[in-house]
Amino acid sequence: MTSAGEALGRAARSAVSFGRVIAIIRLPSAEGAARVGEILADAGLPAVEVTLTTPGALSAIRELRAAVSGACLVGAGSVRTAEQAVSAHEAGAQFLVTPTVRPAVLSATDLPVVCGALTPTEIETAALAGAALVKVFPASAFGPGYVRELLAPMPELRLAPTGGITADSVAAYAAAGAVAVGVGSALVDPRLVAAGDWGALRSRAAGFLAAATSAFPVDHEPRVPSDGVSPPPTS
Repeated sequence: MTSAGEALGRAARSAVSFGRVIAIIRLPSAEGAARVGEILADAGLPAVEVTLTTPGALSAIRELRAAVSGACLVGAGSVRTAEQAVSAHEAGAQFLVTPTVRPAVLSATDLPVVCGALTPTEIETAALAGAALVKVFPASAFGPGYVRELLAPMPELRLAPTGGITADSVAAYAAAGAVAVGVGSALVDPRLVAAGDWGALRSRAAGFLAAATSAFPVDHEPRVPSDGVSPPPTS
């Protein structure tokens, strides 16, 4: 049986390659999804997730993998069943993202999983089950202070707040101890995609990348927020 320490160690190793920002593509159709992913990769974002709620998502994942040629990680989001996990893997997804704690998804493939959770119990359960990162979702419900409070008793957790993240809020989440953020409509706005406004998308991507580069520690190790005992994050 895998020990808690082994599970956390494996998760920490697999989390390193995600970088600071996981870009989320959630659109009413797959048309343009691969193009969006290419632009995000060209802008330097290290990981792009196409949600399975996007019609034709698996085809978009295949197309995007071929288009970016390793420039960024391509993942599948909103994965809720083992069957979806396997299908995403077969389509070429390099990581999976769940909205909630889904043990079946965590064990369905050998892909790293960014596991969604909200309560302290859910978050620790996901981490101990081997999640590469724990997606604190929806982060906007509680804000950066919640991340800080979670890490006070559990500083080893690797948290990626997601939901309502803006370029302006990245620094606050990094200072609270997050190791990455997941970014959806504040980056990939379906209205911009429908209009083909690729310049605006590039500008948003550059803004998030600049904010994250400035805010997060280079080594990506979890930091316990400054509370008079533990050191604050360093840049």
